[in-house]
Amino acid sequence: MDRHVSGPQLARLLDLPAGARPYYRALAEAVRTLILDGRLPVRVRVPAERHLAAALGVSRTTVTTAYDLLRERGYLDSRQGAGSWTALPDPGALGLDNPWIASDDDGLLPLHVAAPSATALLPDALAAAVEAYPRYGLGMGYDPLGVPALRAAVAARYGARGVPTRPEQILVTGGAQQGIHLLMTLLAGPGDPVVVESPTYPHALDAARLRGARLVPVGLQDDGWHLDLLDGALRQSAARLAYLIPDFHNPVGHLMDDAGRAALAAAARRYDATVVVDESWAELAIDDVPPVAPLAAYDTDGRVISVGSASKLWWGGLRIGWIRATAALVRRLAVLRSAMDIAAPLFEQLVVVRLMERVEETRAERRTGFGASRDALAAALREALPAWEFTVPAGGGALWVRLDAPVATPLADAAAARGVRLAPGPWFGVDGTLERHLRLPFTLPPDALREGVRALAEAHVAGPQRGGPAREPIMPAL
Repeated sequence: MDRHVSGPQLARLLDLPAGARPYYRALAEAVRTLILDGRLPVRVRVPAERHLAAALGVSRTTVTTAYDLLRERGYLDSRQGAGSWTALPDPGALGLDNPWIASDDDGLLPLHVAAPSATALLPDALAAAVEAYPRYGLGMGYDPLGVPALRAAVAARYGARGVPTRPEQILVTGGAQQGIHLLMTLLAGPGDPVVVESPTYPHALDAARLRGARLVPVGLQDDGWHLDLLDGALRQSAARLAYLIPDFHNPVGHLMDDAGRAALAAAARRYDATVVVDESWAELAIDDVPPVAPLAAYDTDGRVISVGSASKLWWGGLRIGWIRATAALVRRLAVLRSAMDIAAPLFEQLVVVRLMERVEETRAERRTGFGASRDALAAALREALPAWEFTVPAGGGALWVRLDAPVATPLADAAAARGVRLAPGPWFGVDGTLERHLRLPFTLPPDALREGVRALAEAHVAGPQRGGPAREPIMPAL
């Protein structure tokens, strides 16, 4: 089924300056910006001219002229008698080079990575795990479901957050990414539609693409999720699977409120869809925000699956994550993962068991450290690059920055020449959009972030750097 956006929906998304003249050109530019920012996904049918004209209160001729301009520049594809769909022009028309690539050992400041150094509690947890480790020597050394003590600890944490959970509902994985990969492998197949946000976590997109799934992006707006757009995407695509990040969204930082979570769970029931919820950042509030229940709290029939991780709260080197689902689904996933690695490493699981006992201490530690780094990064950007726009999130680990031109990829090349690795917006999109955005993490110390912004400002002034030695491609470690 074709996806489409109605006249009132598109009118609400448009940001048209008051008194803009000529109006048709301002309208075309506003639609183009929505497409490039990923807020209006590619291959979505736009409303007929008369419907958008009625919604905007302008003449049909004005909208027709704007659509003609968008078609001329490659942002609309039209078929006689069938309608018009959003599109992207040839990359050369955007003035973009190939995506920035870099090696993993080049010594550049890693502003492409939203991952903190280890918690100060790690040495104590390591020592406790060393003490406990020999007791497991009498067994076979691995459990496809995870160490019972860790499954119980994760289940108890969900209970404390408002979602009663049994240990049988927890599968321990080798990081959240393995959990996402397992779920995509089990629940998505070639050609199956999978609803995702735009922007979103790049490695989840990779996992869906590996299965040959068809990605159905829904633009994430400046003010958060528009539930009618998510509802429409589920209905129009007939998707049976969605991957969403409602908790301090990566990379945007939004936090979905309880009303939105209830509406999302209701939409999943209405369209018989399963929602995979990435909670990697859920424990990382910086400011005082109203508490929200996990999305699973609104689930009545086992269609919300939660994925968690030790990486963002404690340390990425632990490579421990988990899936919360029905006990039956957990058993199916455990059988599936046996073709991959059989079980997560025992020692790291024991470390996380100890860290779980002190989760609130770690949250307080991260709140202080991330808060100082976030504020330092925001202040440095406002001083050095005042034309760039961003909203300071109440939690998470990054700023989603809107540039003054769609140059994120060439700017990343220029920054690399000055010692900084960046994560340009297209890494987080589906269709090559988001060139007007960068994700800048605040998981590094304040001084490192100030240094990075100084280099970034120099790169911005100097302009895009083209050519240069080829590097091995990598994707961001997020």
